[in-house]
Amino acid sequence: MQAQMLAPAAVLVAWTLIVMLWIVPTRFGAIAKVEDKSVFTGKQGGRGQDLEGKIPDKANWPAHNHTHLHEQPTLFYAVTAILAILGAGAIDVTLAWIYVAVRILHSLWQILVNKVPIRFVLFLASSIVLIILAVRAVMATAFADPSLAPQ
Repeated sequence: MQAQMLAPAAVLVAWTLIVMLWIVPTRFGAIAKVEDKSVFTGKQGGRGQDLEGKIPDKANWPAHNHTHLHEQPTLFYAVTAILAILGAGAIDVTLAWIYVAVRILHSLWQILVNKVPIRFVLFLASSIVLIILAVRAVMATAFADPSLAPQ
């Protein structure tokens, strides 16, 4: 079950990279449409958040989601690694896939629609799944039988 447990994490990594690539045409397209380019001058070493208020909000949504994909999912990666190392069960793999599916739905909703009530429900659902996975990881580690460890 190790590979099966790591597969959802690998898919979420790939999805994060897709969202990263989504930022480029969205932001550059929005920047190209700004008539007064002087709003982009005067600051050396600008960052993505410097574009807030200078391009349409929707053009920043992929970047906002990309940031989110580097927050809570980092805990997911740790939990999947712990469970994969200790021997994940079918329920762990199923929960991991549910987490990834909900996170992808959250991304698509935030990038394309971004209505907060639905986005919050998706975030809450993924958080609940992550909490269950974290509890299972704690149980797998805290209650592991040390006599089964290699000598």
